[in-house]
Amino acid sequence: MLRCDQRRDPAGGNGVHRTTVTRWVREVVGLLAARAPRLDRAVKKIARKGGGVVLLDGSLIPTRRRTGAENRKNYSGKHPCHGLLVIALTDDRGRLIWVSAVRPGRTSEITACRHDKLTAKLRAAGLSAIADLGFVGLDDSGPDADPAVITGYEAARNRPLTAGQKQAKRALAAVRAPVEHGFAHLKNWRVLGKVGTDPKWAAALVRALLVLTNREVAR
Repeated sequence: MLRCDQRRDPAGGNGVHRTTVTRWVREVVGLLAARAPRLDRAVKKIARKGGGVVLLDGSLIPTRRRTGAENRKNYSGKHPCHGLLVIALTDDRGRLIWVSAVRPGRTSEITACRHDKLTAKLRAAGLSAIADLGFVGLDDSGPDADPAVITGYEAARNRPLTAGQKQAKRALAAVRAPVEHGFAHLKNWRVLGKVGTDPKWAAALVRALLVLTNREVAR
């Protein structure tokens, strides 16, 4: 039902009222979401397995457009559409290990990570996260400390990248490519294509799909 977004079909074909099916789906989603790992436990688990880095990225989940001032916060200027922002961590093979709470589309990725105290929890686990240029400025560690978030170099108008910086940027892009596969597995669930603007329901749904995706990939 969640894979193909067939929440209403079983109701009509089996003589069950639509509201009953909706209640069943919400109950199951709530139970699955409760099994999603917390951030601190997820990164500590990777560290115990001998991992040194995780992959960090954010994605916008499109939502139905609503009129009125209340829905303006869900408009993302980066993606020019309405949606909800979710941050995710994967291991070096692109397997999802954690997803954040869902936030309005206008929220920046750095703000979302700071709200979850991502860098502090990565340091506590002894890990670093590899991310794209959208996360430049997230790491607030000192110059002598190991970075908690590793990003590529960003060129400026009067400061082009050197040959070494370009090579490092290409290497980081190749390393963080698997994180896109993690989001692709998550978005294969068609129910995410018609998410409402209720952040609590959207967060529970994304976390439930994380649990189902990991179970499916582990087969």
